[in-house]
Amino acid sequence: MTRGSDYRLVVRRGSRCGGAKVVTSMLTTGESRAARFGFIISKQVGTAVVRNTVRRRLKAVCAEALPRVPEGTDVVIRALPASATASYAELSADVNRCLDRLGRAGA
Repeated sequence: MTRGSDYRLVVRRGSRCGGAKVVTSMLTTGESRAARFGFIISKQVGTAVVRNTVRRRLKAVCAEALPRVPEGTDVVIRALPASATASYAELSADVNRCLDRLGRAGA
C-alpha cells in the first residue's frame, strides 16, 4: 500500500489484533487482486537504521505469509517499540498469530 487513505481505512475499519511487538489490522475489500501489506514504524521504535531493519524483517515475514492471506485483503502492521529488540523469529510468531486469528475471525 502506498496511499495514506488506504492505511487510514484499514486501521479505522479493519479488525485488529495486538501483540507484544506489533499491532496488526486487516480489512477484506472483496476486490480481485493480491493481498497488500503496509507498515507503520514510528520514530519511537528507534533510529532510522533500527526502523529499516524492523521494516525489512516484517516484509520478509509477510512475504512468507502471503499465500495464507485471502486475495483482496489489506493488512497494516504497526511496529511497537519492543519490536526494535525482537528477533526475526519473535516478529514472525507475533505477526503469524495475529494473521491466523484475524483470518479465522473474517471467515
